[in-house]
Amino acid sequence: MSGHSKWNNIQGRKNAQDAKRGKIFQKISREIYMAAKAGGPDLSTNPALRLVIDKAKSANMPNDNVDRAIKKATSAGESEHYDEITYEGYGPGGVAILVHTLTDNRNRTATNVRVTFNRNGGNLGETGSVNYLFDRKGYIAIEREGLSIDEDTLFEDVLEAGAEDMEILPEVFEIYTAPEDFVSVRDQLETNFTLAQAELTMVPQTTVSLDQEQQEKLDRLVERLEEDDDVSEVFTSAE
Repeated sequence: MSGHSKWNNIQGRKNAQDAKRGKIFQKISREIYMAAKAGGPDLSTNPALRLVIDKAKSANMPNDNVDRAIKKATSAGESEHYDEITYEGYGPGGVAILVHTLTDNRNRTATNVRVTFNRNGGNLGETGSVNYLFDRKGYIAIEREGLSIDEDTLFEDVLEAGAEDMEILPEVFEIYTAPEDFVSVRDQLETNFTLAQAELTMVPQTTVSLDQEQQEKLDRLVERLEEDDDVSEVFTSAE
């Protein structure tokens, strides 16, 4: 994972996302709806729903919004449906980009994503052109400020919990897990630590260094993609 700081990317976009909180709630509601529709409303038997609700809590989404999405999904006769589609492409400086979408209109979403790439210095690729450059991982961040434990002891705890790796940054400890171990590792670490972030994500195998102009163009492309109502997540291989 060396060279890639997901925490820096998270913090870098946080203020912009705060300003779009209503749209974020709408997107998470779709994810809750799909998870509840597929696996039912019981969190103990539906881990996918639990993960999405954790995501909703991290975004400070009101409980009423969560409850409405679950109720809608489990209501008799409810037939709303969304398709999960991933688009792959390249951005400024050759950065690989994955765009995860949840849509009720494939043609609309495909057109919007293609236009956004073309207008912002990117190129939309074929299926499989970029996905192989990323690994699905569980990601957990623990802030270092106020933490009364040394790095070696924390690393031992992290490995004992079942994690694969830990990166040490000035502000946080970044912990990575196999996807299937994420929930177990997170639950174990939560008993002793306050987690600043915990999610399933896509981690680039190698990263691309950009100059300031290229970074600004990439930021603009990612921002435009995230503004689309159908786009749920965007991942890049930028450092």
